[in-house]
Amino acid sequence: MTTAINNTPTAEDLELINTYARNPLSAEDIYCFNLTLCDNEVDRDFERFSIDALKELAGLFVGRTGISDHNMSSLNQKARIFKTCIQEDKSKKTSAGEGYVALKATAYMLVTDENKDMIAQIEGGIKKEVSVGCSMSNMTCSICGKNMKSHECNHIKGKYYGKKLCHGILSGAADAYEWSFVAVPAQKNAGVTKALSKEKAKTKKTTANDINGNSGAEKTQVYSKSYIKKLELEAEDGRLYREHLLSEIRKFALIAMHKVNVDAFCKGCEDMSALQLKALMESLRSQASETIPVCLQLKAVSPKKSTTINNAFKI
Repeated sequence: MTTAINNTPTAEDLELINTYARNPLSAEDIYCFNLTLCDNEVDRDFERFSIDALKELAGLFVGRTGISDHNMSSLNQKARIFKTCIQEDKSKKTSAGEGYVALKATAYMLVTDENKDMIAQIEGGIKKEVSVGCSMSNMTCSICGKNMKSHECNHIKGKYYGKKLCHGILSGAADAYEWSFVAVPAQKNAGVTKALSKEKAKTKKTTANDINGNSGAEKTQVYSKSYIKKLELEAEDGRLYREHLLSEIRKFALIAMHKVNVDAFCKGCEDMSALQLKALMESLRSQASETIPVCLQLKAVSPKKSTTINNAFKI
């Protein structure tokens, strides 16, 4: 192995790193670097981690491997996280009005001829942005506080309701898979960072010896193409069903609410859930039937043919 280019580990770091190595490594064998995994700012997918989720992730990402472009191949493994910390900046506010909180980590790579180019790209700021692969149990709507994965919430991420931006709040950490170098991460602030001074960083550290079975959160999930196709079909069915309900509501509203501006009324219905739309349609249909009762048209009874025709002429 060659001499480390930069960022050699401390004695404390080396002890943590060697919990993963089968044969003890020396400081000259290792290159270390700091990175921001994720934070509580609203990201490009209009989602954000709760502060509790970030703390759960701190335990989960210790020991997780670093790859490129979320390509989950053992040949693609380049680095490993050996310690994490939660960094709070109360002077900085997120777009949601919270104090800024970030999950920081320190990773190591082996200093080999194979890794020299990667290390040079990290040092040169080329390999910088990262993305996390993990799994969240819950996504709560920032507008109504309900589960966005259920039918209870009908708000749309990225859309403004009044002056509030709708986004999903991720919580209930389930698992952490990996972290990856990517070109465009969902989290705008995620990436390799310079070292922080001990005086400046007010952190809560989590090391390999501090994990107590904490579960963690996920930002990126890998689904099969067939499952994605199934979701797309279900979404299209849902869209068509909503269109049908809105059409029926307009029809019955014209009968039951003829003095009301039906266009404005139907516009206000667009943010309702499918269950709410169905209940409204049934109510309007009942009112419409009272206004214009439905009369069944029975089939007319044909008169019986006379059997006495020309009887007078019969001999």
